[in-house]
This record gives sequence, C-alpha cells and structure tokens, in this order.
Amino acid sequence: MIDPSSHFPSGGANNMFDLFKKQFIDVIEWTESSNGVLAYRFPAQDREIQSGASLTVSESQMAVFINEGNIADVFSPGRYTLSTKTLPILTTLLNWDKAFKSPFKSDVYFFSTREQIDQRWGTPTPIQIRDKEFGVIRLRAFGTFSYKIEEPTTFYSKISGTRAQYTVSELDGQLRSLVTMAIATKFGGGEVAFLDMAREQTKFSDQLKSELDPKFYEYGLKLESFIVQSITLPEELQTYLDKQSQMNLVGDLQKYANFQVTEAIPEAAANSGGLAGLGVGLGAGALVGQQFAQSAANLGQGGAAQAKAEEDPFALLEKLGTLLEKGILTKEEFEAKKAEILKKI
Repeated sequence: MIDPSSHFPSGGANNMFDLFKKQFIDVIEWTESSNGVLAYRFPAQDREIQSGASLTVSESQMAVFINEGNIADVFSPGRYTLSTKTLPILTTLLNWDKAFKSPFKSDVYFFSTREQIDQRWGTPTPIQIRDKEFGVIRLRAFGTFSYKIEEPTTFYSKISGTRAQYTVSELDGQLRSLVTMAIATKFGGGEVAFLDMAREQTKFSDQLKSELDPKFYEYGLKLESFIVQSITLPEELQTYLDKQSQMNLVGDLQKYANFQVTEAIPEAAANSGGLAGLGVGLGAGALVGQQFAQSAANLGQGGAAQAKAEEDPFALLEKLGTLLEKGILTKEEFEAKKAEILKKI
C-alpha cells in the first residue's frame, strides 16, 4: 500500500492537509439584527480573507479595515471586490505588490451611521442659578437629542476600540455628561429670568446645539438635533409662585367688581325706583370689593392705614343717588359729581 505522504517532502503532506482544512472568508457583510448597535467587529478569528472576496456595505453603514491596530481602508455604502486596487492603504501597510492574490489577515469593523433618535437627557440634580427676580434658585431641565456616527475612524480610536460590538446604551452616560455640563454653563450665568425661559426654549435649543456640535464631533459623532422640552423649579418655589399668581388674581377680581358697580349707576339712575335697586347692587359690589381689599390690606399695615384715611367712594355714590332721588341734586350735578368720584377709583 502506498503512503500518500511519501509523495511530499517532510511535513509537506501535513501542510497541504492544513491548507485544505483552513476556512477562508469570501463574503463580508453585516446584517443589523437589532437597534442600538453602533460598532460591530466582523467575526474573522483564525480565518483569513480570500483575495477577491466580496465586501457589502449597506446603506447607513461604513466599514473600516484594521491591521494590527492601524486604521487602513474605509468603505462607504456599496459592493466591493477586495484587491490591491480597492485596499490601497492595507496594500501599503503589508507591502503587497500589485499582483498580490493570497489570503490575508485583517480585522473588519462595521459602523452604523443611522440617526439615533429620541435620546433623552435631563439634569440629574438641580442646577443652581442667580435669577434676576428670585435671587438664587435651583432649576431642572429635560429634553431630547439625536446623533449619528460621522467619522468612524475617530469613533473607533476614541470610543469603540477593539470591542466585538459597541452599543448606544454604553455611550449614553458620556453624552449625557456633555449635555449636563453645557446646560449648567448656559443657565448658570442667569442671563435670562426664569419667568422668561419658557418662551426662550427654542432659542436655548439652537444655542446649546451650536455649543455641543464640536464636543460631539471630537468623538466622531454629528449632533443632528437638540431640544429643550421643559425647565422646572423645585416644588417649594413653584408653590410660592402659584400663591403669588393667586394674589394677583385677587387684585384683578377687585377691579372687576368696582367696574361692574360703576357701570350699573347710570342705568339705575335713569329708571324710576332704580336707585333703590342700585343701593342693593352697590352694597353687594362694595361688599365684594371690601372683602378683597381687606385680604390685600392684610399683607401690609400701610395699606390698611391708607384705606381708613380715605372715604369709601361707593358710599359717596350711594349718598349722591339718594340726593338725586329726593330732588336735592339735578341730573347734571349728579353726573358731574359721579365723574369726579370715578376718577379717584
């Protein structure tokens, strides 16, 4: 029986069998199976890439060849046949000649360039600012942003490295830190009063995006959008502002009650017996006004002292109405006195 190994030099048969057993890569591509993966290393451990192999880079992807830690050729979306022509940088690194057609070793990384939308940001702790109206206050802010990989080689060098894959969630903390720092710097100056911040949110969004653009680009990323959705105060300060709004409403109601009584006087004076009804309306209106006035006066002693020093205009109008009804005053005299009193209200 003939020994097949007798036809090969010493060790030659084993080398030939090893060659037959070795697996070569002839198709390189990445099918994204789930959202959230930013970088993916093509599985090529202990395998070599066949010269002439097919490389497919899908839309919203880029591929990068890495040789012993050195960044080589970068491929945008398309289908390529791998050769010295399509791998010029790798050819230079490995000193291939133009006719090189042997299998070769190289790491291949795919990067997703899809826009990563609806990324949430928020201030983990309140930011202390010096407000123009309220002094030193603490506020929080929330919103969204979106980004994508713009420079895969920079992203590989500074972020993902040789990991088998790198995900959005792993990058999330670093990006939020960038946003929080920018927010603290922007609001910390207290240039805009808190009560004006709501109408300035679009302006804040544009300004913060401009400030964050270069910081994202340092990681090979492009910040596509940045939105400030809400700016809020601590609960205790918000409660104070609500009470202040209620007190302002009390003042508006008092003015409204005064206005209603004033408008009712001419109509009542023109009708027989109308001034009697006016007396009831005046009394009710004055009572409402007095109740609100007392609530407001309780806020300061000066207001109460001033209220006592002046005679109630509603009482004067009631007296004038009585004089008109009894014929002591003429209609012209009544109107003149009424106009004089109304100017003081």
